[in-house]
Amino acid sequence: MADVTVTSGANLRNEVRFGEGQSFITDEPVSIGGDGAGADPYTLLLAALGSCISMTLTLYARRKNWPLERVTVRLSQRRVHAADCAECETETAGFVHRIERSVHVEGALLSEEQHARLQDIAHKCPVHKTLTSEIIIADLKED
Repeated sequence: MADVTVTSGANLRNEVRFGEGQSFITDEPVSIGGDGAGADPYTLLLAALGSCISMTLTLYARRKNWPLERVTVRLSQRRVHAADCAECETETAGFVHRIERSVHVEGALLSEEQHARLQDIAHKCPVHKTLTSEIIIADLKED
């Protein structure tokens, strides 16, 4: 289970604390009123998904003893009108969030079958599964 504590700072900056004394700063770009001192929330969301895909593929290839050398994941996120969503299985009013991704694996000695399998595995990382499942956000009970 992951636990983080986010504390507001000057303007739109936040300090995110996690693990054992680790932290980083989040912020919004100057163009929308922040100071640009750190990644914005949607960038962090994409970074979490991309990192999870890369780690999952690396661990899978390591377990299979495949010659994977590098994984590069490119992601973008945007909102689209639900009426324009060809992939949506249910009708919803308003907007849906669309994440587009490209997963590139490198390894001079990887076979075509291994490349194909790694592309399949990329859809199975834990963050991907989280983002595509029902999510419940509940209030923590304070001690």
